[in-house]
Amino acid sequence: MESKFHFTVNPQSNQLKFQQLVDSVNDAVSKNLLQVGDTLPSVNQICKESSLSRDTVFKAYAELKNRGVIESVPNRGYFIAKAVTKVFLFLDTFKAYKEVLYGSFLDSLPETIAIDLHFHHYNIDDFEKIIKESIGKYTKYIIMNFDHERVAEIISQIPPSKLLVIDWDVNSQEGTSSIHQDFGQALYDSLESGLELIRKYESFIYLYPSFTYHPKISIIYFEKFCSDYKINYRTMYDFKKFDLQKGELYLLVSDRTLAKFLDQCEQKNLVPGQDVGVISYNETPMKKYVKEGITVISTDFQLMGKKIAEFVITGEKTNLVIPSKLTIRKSL
Repeated sequence: MESKFHFTVNPQSNQLKFQQLVDSVNDAVSKNLLQVGDTLPSVNQICKESSLSRDTVFKAYAELKNRGVIESVPNRGYFIAKAVTKVFLFLDTFKAYKEVLYGSFLDSLPETIAIDLHFHHYNIDDFEKIIKESIGKYTKYIIMNFDHERVAEIISQIPPSKLLVIDWDVNSQEGTSSIHQDFGQALYDSLESGLELIRKYESFIYLYPSFTYHPKISIIYFEKFCSDYKINYRTMYDFKKFDLQKGELYLLVSDRTLAKFLDQCEQKNLVPGQDVGVISYNETPMKKYVKEGITVISTDFQLMGKKIAEFVITGEKTNLVIPSKLTIRKSL
């Protein structure tokens, strides 16, 4: 029986030829061009059609067998054993809103797609090591980049067609797909939608602690908003100097700082939404219930998860910005 699969070496690729063959088979399975039970070309046929050595083809087929993608039967040859597609998912940390994204992503995928989840915690050495060890083992790479000068070079090892940068579109190479949020103008627009409530406070303070990795462009747009609307404001960087006073409104990008805000409300008998105000970044399932509701600025992480799944399933190039909005609750 003639195989549906045909392989051509890409001489411009930096990948070894055996790895190109492995990736080509995995891609064909991922795109449903090869299904369980379909036969692959014989070693001799691949050698003849692609000018590869027998050792190279045997090495590629052995790798695919080790992964469980193919099996071999004497006098029959090699065939597809299972249609599970492996996807590499690389997040920064696993916080409550990331759990929403992750859950939505998994729920939107068919059972034939398996996810390997890793975390880099903004450590560039771990980031590089884990990426290097993953090369060639997955059909798609979903990566949360961060602001470091070496990130772009490290992820350049991944073919752009297989790579999706999520949440923060930074340090990505040309031709790479992205599904991300806007940390600049979207912040300005969100604050603008709550302008009347913001004006009831004497001062508006952006607490941007040294331990956060939240994009610094948000500082520019926060200060621009306050300047444009003549709102008394300041940006605070020293978390240790946080001392809540009546009449203050805070923009918080860390749940750690939100906990401190709520602690001081209890200690000083200040009521959120009356004596003091808070806008927290990133929606989580609990924020709608804490203190009768915490006002949030957030992108739609559930929608982001669904769109990431669409990229994995279809492989179509995308550059999508997921909208952010202000959800007003009692704390404002």
